[in-house]
Amino acid sequence: MSLIVQKFGGTSVADIERIEQVADKVARFRDDGDSVVVVVSAMSGETNRLIELAHDVQERPTPREMDVLLSTGEQVTTALLSMALNKRGVKAKSYNGGQVRILTDDSHTKARIREIDDSRLHAELEAGYVIVVAGFQGVDEHGNITTLGRGGSDTTAVALAAALKADECQIYTDVDGVYTTDPRVVDGARRLNQVTFEEMLEMASMGSRVLQIRAVEFAGKYNVPLRVLHSFQEGPGTLITLEDQTKMETPTIAGIAFNRDEAKLTILGVPDMPGVAHHILGPIGEANIEVDVIVQNVADDKTTDFTFTVGRGDLDRAEEVLNKVAGEINATEVRSDNKIAKVSVVGVGMRSHAGVASQMFAALAEVGINIQMITTSEIKISVIIEEKFLELAVRALHSSFGLEKEPENESAA
Repeated sequence: MSLIVQKFGGTSVADIERIEQVADKVARFRDDGDSVVVVVSAMSGETNRLIELAHDVQERPTPREMDVLLSTGEQVTTALLSMALNKRGVKAKSYNGGQVRILTDDSHTKARIREIDDSRLHAELEAGYVIVVAGFQGVDEHGNITTLGRGGSDTTAVALAAALKADECQIYTDVDGVYTTDPRVVDGARRLNQVTFEEMLEMASMGSRVLQIRAVEFAGKYNVPLRVLHSFQEGPGTLITLEDQTKMETPTIAGIAFNRDEAKLTILGVPDMPGVAHHILGPIGEANIEVDVIVQNVADDKTTDFTFTVGRGDLDRAEEVLNKVAGEINATEVRSDNKIAKVSVVGVGMRSHAGVASQMFAALAEVGINIQMITTSEIKISVIIEEKFLELAVRALHSSFGLEKEPENESAA
């Protein structure tokens, strides 16, 4: 008998028919003797509908009231699923975040979980109930409803699994696992049996929508085994877990990740002096704009060109800030480019295998793709290229690293 936390996203509970299907799946686990806690999202489209209602009433909705409103979407799903389970003879109770006592800070619309009181949950599980919990929400120390931000139901599920010391946290979605890259870009993309928390975190940060970044961080911190599964198709899915030292000789690269949400800014003719990076990036940070890749080139004339990337949605604001900075430090020009993309090769095997960078650069050169910027971490190499070459680059790298072939051990860890 195992204790399993299962999370079903909005598309999995999009309508009554799908809620009934989810109830069938949960009932099978309960029939097998497992204890089950289910975390659900709002029905597909419901959160967007509530946001529109809020903006119809108030141009900039009060964050506290926004949380009160948005939290209702998940509560509807918990009640309906509990009813469907009870109809099947499975004892079930629905709970919102406050009833479970998921305690958060008071940052409305983007709260962080501080602690979970698991005593009530354990009591209900021991009494034979399936517990259905509203994802994405909690309460602060004053009892105010808070929400965890978009995708927060994943974080709720992982946090509950950590608090309950669950055997596994299963994330059910509309894909059957984590792939070597996006199957819509590469026909030969392969589902991985296993990836590490580190690899999944890098893939999530690069735009993979399978799991929310905060949920992966939480799972890695508390060593919660995560499994990504398809809601309505049978299969083993992908297990996300700690790195197994015995598998360090398996394939070097787990996957090819990419992100189209990139824009590049360059400030030219900057006086080469101590503190110049702070002069440039300090105001960018104060404007709450996140910077990704950074490159600085020093010229012979004691000036430097400073280039960095930001999210495409932040480009206009960042350019405005940078033009002001350019005047203050006597730089010559500011240039911007919103037609770039980032492509990364990711794999813990890089730690024990040399030559990954040269293989990556050679593969891109062979198809005529110019690299504009490069950044690396211990298990990732990323390049900035022209957006129009993105899919070509992903296919070339996927083929170069042999990700379409079935390795002897498919763990790819």
